[in-house]
Amino acid sequence: MQILVSNDDGIKSPWLWALVKELKQIADVVVSAPDGERSAIGTAVTLRQTLRVNEVVPEVPGVIAYSVDGTPSDAVILALGKLAHGKIDLVVSGINQDLNLGEDTHISGTVGAALQGYLRGFPALAVSMEFRNGQGPVSAARIAALIAKGIVEAPAEPNLFLNVNIPDRPQTEMRGALITRLAHRSHINTVEEGNDGRGKYYCLVRQMTNNAVAEDTDVWAVTHGNISITPIYTSFHRRPPLRTIERICDGLLKELGLMKPQPAKTVSR
Repeated sequence: MQILVSNDDGIKSPWLWALVKELKQIADVVVSAPDGERSAIGTAVTLRQTLRVNEVVPEVPGVIAYSVDGTPSDAVILALGKLAHGKIDLVVSGINQDLNLGEDTHISGTVGAALQGYLRGFPALAVSMEFRNGQGPVSAARIAALIAKGIVEAPAEPNLFLNVNIPDRPQTEMRGALITRLAHRSHINTVEEGNDGRGKYYCLVRQMTNNAVAEDTDVWAVTHGNISITPIYTSFHRRPPLRTIERICDGLLKELGLMKPQPAKTVSR
């Protein structure tokens, strides 16, 4: 089994390598990531200009790693097209150092990288973690590896694309894991104006709203201490069977020693 790993925080991100360390215990791993931070770049792809790739010394032994001077999407496309040798079984992107919830997923480079694998027929996983109390990436990396294992072991399910968000709290304090949908009207863009002596400038600021959200959404799940597992799909024809995601979620709860929340809120059938 071989897993392709990317991110939008860059090849030097410690969260990337924490994830790779855990994934290396269940599969061979190849890393293809941007050479620097490319956050909030969405699904941007570099066209009409060249891209440079460098093989780098991995921070986890036994891993092949490439640094790409492009976007997260570029890194995944290059790996699947040229850099990775042998069959890829899963594309994983993360661990992002902040949550990617609701409408924020549409501009996320983390989600964008995983999407490129999904669009090319590979099961894909995007992983993000709240960074507030400084619990660190270790528990998030373990959770991601358990979900990755569940995806790979799912029988013939290439249409599986999951966006996972993990609250920043000790594993023992997590309430559970919920299958969710993206929250609607979860974020707002505002414009701030200033003057630095050279002239007027503007800053775009993206913030979560204080709107009430439904209990089956990703925002509600994480806010209440749950791991949020959101299936993403581009059309109803590619929608994965809910039973597959439920099996992965139940397996994760069992491995972590967590109880299934009652009543469990899931996406509609």
